[in-house]
Amino acid sequence: MNPIELEWEHLKREELSGQIFESESELAYCVTMGLEARGERNGHQVEYVNLRSSS
Repeated sequence: MNPIELEWEHLKREELSGQIFESESELAYCVTMGLEARGERNGHQVEYVNLRSSS
């Protein structure tokens, strides 16, 4: 399994389980908060990359 798939599995189980999201932006926010919480608990730095093109 790719390392990101393992992280996603943990994120779904530990941070997002049982939640219902009203919108994509709410899901994105909760994923972001979940990643930050996992990073803080595990002593990892979370970095964000903007994949949107400016053109």
